[in-house]
Amino acid sequence: MTEAILRPTRKNEAWRYSDIDALEGTPPETFEAWEDVRVAEGETWSDLIVIDDADGLQMRRLRIVLEKNARAELAALVAGGQLGRLEVVVTLAEGAHFELGGITLGGGDTTREIVTRMAHEKPGATSNQTVRSVHWGKGTGNFLGRIDVVRDAQKTDAAQSFKGLLLEKGASVNSVPQLEIYADDVQCAHGATVGQLDESARFYMAARGLPPKTIRRLLVQAFIGDATRELADEATREALLEKALDKLEEREG
Repeated sequence: MTEAILRPTRKNEAWRYSDIDALEGTPPETFEAWEDVRVAEGETWSDLIVIDDADGLQMRRLRIVLEKNARAELAALVAGGQLGRLEVVVTLAEGAHFELGGITLGGGDTTREIVTRMAHEKPGATSNQTVRSVHWGKGTGNFLGRIDVVRDAQKTDAAQSFKGLLLEKGASVNSVPQLEIYADDVQCAHGATVGQLDESARFYMAARGLPPKTIRRLLVQAFIGDATRELADEATREALLEKALDKLEEREG
């Protein structure tokens, strides 16, 4: 007898802060669908993912397997859907590296989120995740990042950095780092901060004659630009930042 596929609930840790109501009407098999990527030994793979369609659930799910000394680089913008969601599961072999530069944007009562799992299964692999969230209205931005390091994965170096920027009082962001580490010779770090636009910087710019709209745009641009800094490909960095700024311009308009 085939086991029924159930829709996620908030009892599932990876869906704790999601808009479960936005899943209404979504076929259950949607939650079993994945895009699989395998990067061969010593090879490099990169991609830019943009989620910006307007309605309902907008979701991408990737499973990435990195063989020995392979590198993968993912740039991502989640700025669409009542619930916009990117899920990424990465399995790293010896000496592999994974880089994520991610941005979530949204207002109204939308939820935009990035959910990741780094499975460090061999020695000497590295991963770095940099996520920046900008939200307004009653918008919510989420980053749930899990790092698993097995006992034999010595010399692992894994890092997460999350920062949230709230442009209005009703907005919120959530960051949930999870680390399961069974090796003893590793470096694993995570950091998370949430705040509003820097008032001293706004005052400094205003004193030099810049209008408020320009000041806000420059400060937000600098904030989300952090998510692109570690991406190796210049064209990808520019494309991610440009698409994010375009979505913010729609808000200003």
